[in-house]
Amino acid sequence: RSTWTMSVDRSPSRQPPPTDSTRYVRPMSERDPIETCIDNWHLHLRGELPGGLDSILHEDCTFLSPIVFSPQHGREVTKLYLTAAAGTLGGTDSTGVSDAVTSTSSEGGFRYIKEILQGHHAMLEFETTVEGKYANGVDIITCDDDAMITEFKVMMRPLQAINAVHAQMKAMLEQLSG
Repeated sequence: RSTWTMSVDRSPSRQPPPTDSTRYVRPMSERDPIETCIDNWHLHLRGELPGGLDSILHEDCTFLSPIVFSPQHGREVTKLYLTAAAGTLGGTDSTGVSDAVTSTSSEGGFRYIKEILQGHHAMLEFETTVEGKYANGVDIITCDDDAMITEFKVMMRPLQAINAVHAQMKAMLEQLSG
């Protein structure tokens, strides 16, 4: 999925790529840790990962939310936020992310529309509808060499969607921690 090169000229008068040591193409047999991590993330979203979030979140992971100013540290608080997000971003019918991800419908449900993976980092672009408002955002995920998530950052737009998510997340977090 993620082949990278060094010292490649992208100008219009580009010459053929060098064949010496200035160019490196990763063999297809190598697999970046993030590829395993994201495969496991998708299994979790479909409800097919044994051990759930505990099996993919590092005990010292950090969660960065578009709603909360300060980073949230630790597996338990990250699980709380990701569980609340699943209940909030699952779409207009409140089926949750698991059902939305496995659905072929383009109406309302949470779905990833783009993925960029390399090394220990991933950017997964998503879209959904929250209280009738279109929401678009990215999950930026960092993992360690063991493919455990060490950082999970969510960024979202537009502002109306963020406001709707904020209200729903607050209620969901109160419900989950109560």
